[in-house]
Amino acid sequence: MQVSEVGRAVAAAMSTASSLGLPVDDVIVLHDSNKLTLRLLPCDVLARVAPVAHQVAQFEVELAQRLAESGCPVAALEPRVEPRVYERDGFVVTLWTYYEPVTPREVTPADYANALERLHAGMRKLHVPTPHFTARVEQAQQLVANRDRTSALADADRELLGDTLRSLRRAICGRRGTEQLLHGEPHPGNVLSTKNGLLFIDLETCCRGPVEFDLAHAPEEVSEHYPGVDQDLLRECRILVLAVITAWRWDRGDQLPNGRRLGTEWLSQIRAALDRNGLDTYG
Repeated sequence: MQVSEVGRAVAAAMSTASSLGLPVDDVIVLHDSNKLTLRLLPCDVLARVAPVAHQVAQFEVELAQRLAESGCPVAALEPRVEPRVYERDGFVVTLWTYYEPVTPREVTPADYANALERLHAGMRKLHVPTPHFTARVEQAQQLVANRDRTSALADADRELLGDTLRSLRRAICGRRGTEQLLHGEPHPGNVLSTKNGLLFIDLETCCRGPVEFDLAHAPEEVSEHYPGVDQDLLRECRILVLAVITAWRWDRGDQLPNGRRLGTEWLSQIRAALDRNGLDTYG
């Protein structure tokens, strides 16, 4: 979130919670990206705040409710208030249960895979309109093609990213495998380790596609404990996901710390992965 907006966003969260009878006199910023994640005290509520144009918040709230009701491992909404999106001063605010982190311990790949499998099982029962995973790939392709927004990207690297995005998107879709509702980005940053086990957060990235697309965001060892994985499809998805997030790092508006350094490292990883797997991106 833009630095100039952070103060107003925090104030919007505090006033929203206070108006609902939740006492707030202190705020801890937990995460700052396209939205702000805050811990409100002493009511101990987690607030997520985004500019009002970020209307996907309503979708996330409704989906979280339905998944929680079916026993899926997802973070719950704050039970003391009505589960909905609150709008204040140009921001949308959603209120969630705050989970105290458990004593740090390594999350085993088997635990991670089991939680993701349970999430996917619950998602298969839901029929909600969501974008196809290729919409995200298309956004990355448009970004790579836009020289104004990615002016620092060298021609050879631009060609590599564009060819990789195009060819792997086509290859994955050409497999015509089983597709379903997915989390979209179930990487470790979107998994909480709590006394209730592993819980997934940030459901706004949901899309449709093969489960291998979700597994491509998780540590490699996780897929070894997930049943029925198409290993060839997973390899293609891993490289595709890497190409997508690499493209974002070259956007001149990218605010991720060390984003450009990561973008450079990931370009090397893409070349190595294509080489290792004998994939031709020019077909």
